[in-house]
Amino acid sequence: MAFKSGKVETVSISEEGSSSPPNWCFFGWLLALTQLLLHGALGLVLFWVIYYLGGFGWQDQPKLEFNYHPVLMIGGFVYLSGNALLSYRSFGCCRHIYKKLFHTVFHILAVPAIVMGFITVWDSRNLSVPPIANFWSLHSWMGLTTMGLFAIQLVVGFFSFLILLCCEARTAALRAALVPVHATFGLITFLMAIATCLTGITEKAINSLGDWYTAFPPEGLVVNVLGATLMGLAILMPVLMLIRCQHRGPSSISSHSSGDHDEESERL
Repeated sequence: MAFKSGKVETVSISEEGSSSPPNWCFFGWLLALTQLLLHGALGLVLFWVIYYLGGFGWQDQPKLEFNYHPVLMIGGFVYLSGNALLSYRSFGCCRHIYKKLFHTVFHILAVPAIVMGFITVWDSRNLSVPPIANFWSLHSWMGLTTMGLFAIQLVVGFFSFLILLCCEARTAALRAALVPVHATFGLITFLMAIATCLTGITEKAINSLGDWYTAFPPEGLVVNVLGATLMGLAILMPVLMLIRCQHRGPSSISSHSSGDHDEESERL
């Protein structure tokens, strides 16, 4: 307790204060590495498609139209959805409502990417000569499952955390009960997306390179590095979602003056 300018100021130090700085530093490095891998995955798939697979085309070039599929799916399911998951971790200095807004915006941006990614692979297979069958591979089955989980998450999130806010007081208990369920299935959906992308790029690399894949060509190296990047995200993302750290800074010291208690409580 200290006296300052006629006001009584209480300084409280939590029991975790001594371990807070290393925890915050460790969390920051993990967060930076995860963002590096997210951007790296998007950059690698773009490089692979443009440099080795011939770039992009539309319905008059079904083979090139297919190239939208890996870019849009990794962009939507991995890059945008990954940033949506990290919004509650990356913006620790923001109020909860702004974190929720970032989370929602990233998911909304992921929707057209995923839809267009599905349309392009559907078109490219049906317009090929001869047409290529759909939904026969493990990759396609996993993709449909992942899209179904994503759609359910989107509907549940919109209903429970946006619509129910109109009756905020009466639905507080229900929304609180849905939070861990929504978070758990969000992480499951992300990990399913990673697994689906890994099977997809492997399938494409085998079809594109054939036996030459075993000779470790440059394109195969790019595909393998992309796969390793995705596996890194599958490891780091759950750690970041489950880790507990002090988001308010490198220490857990909180200062409240008697005249500003309500304002500080709201800010925290």
